[in-house]
Amino acid sequence: MKLKELKKEMETVLRQLHIEPVSNGVSTGSNSWKPAGARLESHSPVDGELIGSVIQASKEDYDKIIKQAEKAFIEWRSWPAPRRGEVVRQFGEALRAAKEPLGKLVSYEMGKSLQEGLGEVQEMIDICDFAVGLSRQLYGLSMHSERPGHRMYEQWHPLGVVGIISAFNFPVAVWSWNTALAWVCGDVCVWKPSEKTPLTAVACQQIIAEVFKNNGVPEGVSSIVIGDAKIGELLSNDNRVPLISATGSTRMGKAVGTAVAQRLGRSLLELGGNNAIIITENADLDLAIVGAVFGAVGTAGQRCTTTRRLIIHESKYAEMKTRLSKAYGQLRIGNPLEEGVHVGPLIDKLAVHAYEHAIKEAKTEGAKVLVEGGVFSGSEYVSGCYVKPCILEAKPNMKIVKHETFAPILYIMSYKTLEEAIAIQNEVPQGLSSSIFTLNMRESEAFLSASGSDCGIANVNIGTSGAEIGGAFGGEKETGGGRESGSDSWKAYMRRQTNTINYTDKLPLAQGIKFDL
Repeated sequence: MKLKELKKEMETVLRQLHIEPVSNGVSTGSNSWKPAGARLESHSPVDGELIGSVIQASKEDYDKIIKQAEKAFIEWRSWPAPRRGEVVRQFGEALRAAKEPLGKLVSYEMGKSLQEGLGEVQEMIDICDFAVGLSRQLYGLSMHSERPGHRMYEQWHPLGVVGIISAFNFPVAVWSWNTALAWVCGDVCVWKPSEKTPLTAVACQQIIAEVFKNNGVPEGVSSIVIGDAKIGELLSNDNRVPLISATGSTRMGKAVGTAVAQRLGRSLLELGGNNAIIITENADLDLAIVGAVFGAVGTAGQRCTTTRRLIIHESKYAEMKTRLSKAYGQLRIGNPLEEGVHVGPLIDKLAVHAYEHAIKEAKTEGAKVLVEGGVFSGSEYVSGCYVKPCILEAKPNMKIVKHETFAPILYIMSYKTLEEAIAIQNEVPQGLSSSIFTLNMRESEAFLSASGSDCGIANVNIGTSGAEIGGAFGGEKETGGGRESGSDSWKAYMRRQTNTINYTDKLPLAQGIKFDL
């Protein structure tokens, strides 16, 4: 799809998704009201065009949303979990029907490739499938009591209102990871999407509102509240919201975590990543080059799981440099909705500035250029958000190497021993994703051991990105420690209750204590 064809195509997409030129940035589901805030415009980083506008929420709008959510929770928590799962199943079907237009909107508003945009919607579908099965598996435990005639067990109950703060780079998938699980657990959700991608949030709310209406779901089970950082602050400081799930920068996460902790609430944080691939002397370099290049340039380096460091054994370093240079020379940069394009734009000019600043800092610290970066210009790149993926030869202890820059900058470095490589990987503040390429079982097992990778995700012979729905997603250290999506991450959205039942006519006390009256 050529740039000149985009505007007409996106007009069709917006009609298919029932998005008005000026949309409400506040909705509780079946009904909406006109928010009182200022207008927020969404411009595509692809061509700089105005896609549409959203009227932002005020503090008064926010309070209405929370009150409606609290009211909805009282009814929603009483629905049997399998019935809630059936609603989520229908949401997944609605997403299947809307996959193409929603995927195109994700691509156009965020700037990722169309294939990645469609893939993000598929992740939403997948988590709905996961949640439907989960709705019949919210298991507790039973335990033997030390007292005769007693039974002990655990059960799980919904928390209440779950606040979700999402980032621009995955504007819809991360929301669905939280909501699909929270809904089957019996929670209600209030979503503050990124101000940089508001229209994808409006589209999702339109889709789920229709499903909820057809099933008689109480208004307020799914709400959006679009606005600036002040809305996030309201959520974080609100005692009525027992759990805040926040995705974004480490700086943002520290602010959210501090605010929530001060009121003794719960926070689920998915923050920065500074992910590395270790390529050993026993690696299959044909696999490694694919994993490294996709990991470094996919989504223009704007994934939290983007490969930012390549730690290469000294015996393979020269060959990998040659292969990387050749691969980067074959990359196509341009309109992400056009077939065959590998790298789209950064989200905005602030991101471009951060990219340029990081390259400058790296050179100042002594990094050597392997593949030169820079900003694209010309009629095809009118948004000013297109940059060249670059590769810099760096030292592990450079300050800029330990900093996450959300852009396609790859730092490469060599090592001698596996212990040294693992130490290099682990010495950054972030701990999200990691990978090793090796055909040696001892190396792979050492990497996966307790003394190996310190990240929440550790892969062997695949890259750092591309997490699957079935596994819990998240990381350690400054990545925040949260877990979303698969495995037993549903427990974050519920409260545990221990129950002891005495079915006798006597009341023996624990530990044999006597208390005669």
